[in-house]
Amino acid sequence: MMQEADARSPDRWWRNGVVYQVYPRSFQDSDGDGIGDLQGIRHRLDYLAELGIDALWISPVFPSPMADFGYDVADYCDIDRSFGTLSDFDALVADVHARGLKLIVDFVPSHTSDRHPWFIASRSGRESPKRAWYLWRDPAADGGPPNNWLSNFGGPAWTFDAASGQYYGHTFLKDQPDLNWRHPGVRAAMLEAMRFWLRRGVDGFRLDVLYHVVKDALFRDNPPNPAFVPGMDPSQRLLPVHTADRPEVQDVLAEMRRVVDAFSDRASTRVLIAETYLPIERLTAYYGSDAQGALRGAHLPFNFHLIGVPWQAEAIDRLVRRYEAALPEGAAPNWCSGNHDRSRIASRVGPAGARLAAMLLLTLRGTPTLYYGDELGLGDVAIAADDVQDPLERNQPGLGLGRDPVRTPMPWSDLPQAGFTTGRPWLRLNGDWARRNVAAQTADAGSMLQLYRRLLALRRQHPALHCGAWLPLGVSGDLLVYARVRDDERIVIALNFGAGNVEVPPGLVAPAAQVWLSTALDREGELAGRPMLRPHEGLILGS
Repeated sequence: MMQEADARSPDRWWRNGVVYQVYPRSFQDSDGDGIGDLQGIRHRLDYLAELGIDALWISPVFPSPMADFGYDVADYCDIDRSFGTLSDFDALVADVHARGLKLIVDFVPSHTSDRHPWFIASRSGRESPKRAWYLWRDPAADGGPPNNWLSNFGGPAWTFDAASGQYYGHTFLKDQPDLNWRHPGVRAAMLEAMRFWLRRGVDGFRLDVLYHVVKDALFRDNPPNPAFVPGMDPSQRLLPVHTADRPEVQDVLAEMRRVVDAFSDRASTRVLIAETYLPIERLTAYYGSDAQGALRGAHLPFNFHLIGVPWQAEAIDRLVRRYEAALPEGAAPNWCSGNHDRSRIASRVGPAGARLAAMLLLTLRGTPTLYYGDELGLGDVAIAADDVQDPLERNQPGLGLGRDPVRTPMPWSDLPQAGFTTGRPWLRLNGDWARRNVAAQTADAGSMLQLYRRLLALRRQHPALHCGAWLPLGVSGDLLVYARVRDDERIVIALNFGAGNVEVPPGLVAPAAQVWLSTALDREGELAGRPMLRPHEGLILGS
């Protein structure tokens, strides 16, 4: 039975709080160009504070040619003009902190844009001092790529540079050349870029694809993936044993941790959140440890396993138990049900399932991350072929890999363009925006937004929910039951994943317990006894 650390510690905001991901292009536009920006985020901070979150993470806003919408960085120490200026960023930091919130920025350590001055210098010739800052290799004997590595965006992970007669490596687009983190100059420059933002007051970093930052020193071929079948993402044809999750990544992470630790103080810890699409037993290694066993890696290696787990009580119970068992001593767990790269939860499990997912996410032990718009029940939005923006979809059409459907603008009201912009949105709005928007759901006592607000308020109010132990109480058919416990407070969560009514087994709920919250928002105060759950309903039971 695992329990969180002291809620009074400087770690409390990230151990006990809730992170909200903002995709800046799609959150709020302030100047009518159809692209969300920093001033737009500032305009909506009161909404986030009232929602009840503790920190917002903003996807990259650095200068970029936008080949991959900000994940191709051309300057790590400035703001792209489509989002604003450094002064706008400083004002955002101040406004976030004035509301008692924290700001986490998205840092992209594994690759730059091919327009970054470092790569331009590296590409200028084999004798360039920056040549070794990137992965340059001679062609294979047949003149082709130096090995079989694959790009995650389709095709080989190598592009030939005719001027120098060598290939450069890129895990993603050819516009995103991989940095060589084995070079001390790269390490020094990137760590100094992190310090630049820490000095401006940011509270931490989400580290994009951290597990990709170091590649095999011998550039060996990746082996075939025996589980690959036609129709899968072609990049999964090989097992990335030489291109991802290399042991040396832990050294990079330890250096990054030392940087943020130097900016932490008794009042507040600066955090590292690592993107780690890895099996549980591997992602937990990213908490790191020093010779004394203290955790010195990422504070929160992202746990994405709720995104892919079968939506069944037994499968989710098994997942939570496995994750809790794998966590190192003192590690803080974390959960998320969606992000800017994966299908939205409402499209994966349906509207009723999305309500259940909200209760699950906000009552499990650890730090939850919410994806903007999920609190409205937004689903994936179909994007016509002529309107596709995502390079992943453009490079591999028809495979269903595109991410545009989950990055559509936030609908705020029934005003034109849903109150997101006065211009033409960069992506189309959800088709039901006139009804599914913040204003409409604020006025509806039974809406998804009101459910999120109630869940977040309960979580903040009760220590058992935000920093208590997680106690599994078992699975009975479609019913999953667990408790959150701290001191003398015991709160039971019952989740019905099935299409029929189900009763909570005897002995799990105190006789005097009441329904504190139902996912339907219509049973508050009802005496629990042996509560009956309706199809796809969740209950929080306390006394």
